[in-house]
Amino acid sequence: MTAAEPTDFAHSAQPEPHRARTKDLLRSHPEIRALIGPSQRTFWYTLGIVLVQFGIAWFAASRSWWLVVLLAYTAGAFASHALFVVIHECAHRLVFRRKLPNILTGLFANLPLFTPGSVSFQKYHLKHHAFQGVYELDADVPSRWEARLVGNSPLGKALWLLFYPVFQMVRSFRVKEVAVFDRWTLINLAIQIGINTAVYLAWGPKALAYLFLSLFFSIGLHPLGARWIQRHYLVNGSEQETFSYYGWLNAVTFNVGYHNEHHDFPSVAWNHLPKIRAAAPETYDHLSAHMSWTRLLGQFLFDRDISLYSRMVREDASGVSESNELKPPLRSPEVESVEQ
Repeated sequence: MTAAEPTDFAHSAQPEPHRARTKDLLRSHPEIRALIGPSQRTFWYTLGIVLVQFGIAWFAASRSWWLVVLLAYTAGAFASHALFVVIHECAHRLVFRRKLPNILTGLFANLPLFTPGSVSFQKYHLKHHAFQGVYELDADVPSRWEARLVGNSPLGKALWLLFYPVFQMVRSFRVKEVAVFDRWTLINLAIQIGINTAVYLAWGPKALAYLFLSLFFSIGLHPLGARWIQRHYLVNGSEQETFSYYGWLNAVTFNVGYHNEHHDFPSVAWNHLPKIRAAAPETYDHLSAHMSWTRLLGQFLFDRDISLYSRMVREDASGVSESNELKPPLRSPEVESVEQ
């Protein structure tokens, strides 16, 4: 029997779960405060990955097209994905303490990523943390037209993952209170056009195609693409809003799978996220988690009970409010401690 297509998101009348859990964890485990702060060694990893990506692009320039695609799906996808995580770290000022060096690091990490996404991602991602599940402000939530278009068929979901970068870009126009273009966005765009042009002129179309395909595979139809499902999609009938992934791929993705830990403590750098789980097993061991992105990818594609509507939404950051006016985000205590 074919499962009926869902027609709406799940709705919550409760605040998002992370602020309350942060306060509880800091009361019971005050030692976690010592983990807060940036990790400057991330910059040196970033430098190495950027050089490797351009090195592979140079190598691919004179190879057969089948090898270009293979390199992009394997090495390129992992390198591009890692650079996206670096940009994510920069959004939270977790590479350097000051804002400007993080912006510049994000622009540098963006160089092999073909599209100018660093500055825009950082703006929209901070809204995701402040207003998790608020449709008008959280670009991580699919658009309603997007969910209707994709449906719950394996083909529709596969095409959605394949073109995920496009859908993610279009969502930005839905989000209120964020300017689509500003000075840094235009700088990001100009730099990326310059780099792409230089790669094409110096090494040819195959080198540029390698960077382009690496981008699409890293966040699209690839086991790494399951990360977008892992973070906040409701699976197996669960109403838990955020899920972590504890598989071995964390070793090559800057621990990006530790997503509950990250939302609870967004001012803790990637290399300390496993320490949060180790410090509070009574909290995290009782939360549902994923152990395989590959398995989750197959489940997402072929389970017709899972669709883009499998997300929790709320009217505002405090749950359902008495009016339609959006409230400002609440401040988590661990963020306040960083700014003091």
